Amino acid sequence: MRARRKADGLKAVVSWLPAEPAARIPYSPHRLLDARSLAMHAVIAEKIQRDPRLLDIARRNLDRWQAKWGDRSPIWVDQWREILKRPRPEIAALLTEPSEAAASLRQSTPFAGVLTPIERRRIYAAFRA
Repeated sequence: MRARRKADGLKAVVSWLPAEPAARIPYSPHRLLDARSLAMHAVIAEKIQRDPRLLDIARRNLDRWQAKWGDRSPIWVDQWREILKRPRPEIAALLTEPSEAAASLRQSTPFAGVLTPIERRRIYAAFRA
């Protein structure tokens, strides 16, 4: 399993605390989820760079959400729709940006269905607490 994770470019997270005791930050399951989401979106960004047709999955998801909520759709539906109009390198950069705004957008990602079940399983295994 370790060889497979290494071949996929994934590294197991073994510690969330800085090495220096004075700079220790308490463990937070939310931070683990954010890191896992960032890892998933890094793989998604790589995939959309290779195959731009995968952006259509995100667009279809947005269309489905828009149909579900109509005029009352959450603001992030419009935000993602605008993001998906940008060039692929910009989209990929946003998907992997470590900022708080990007982390917030990743929580409502339209990229469900881009990763294969095996890719998802491997990322989840790498970030198991």
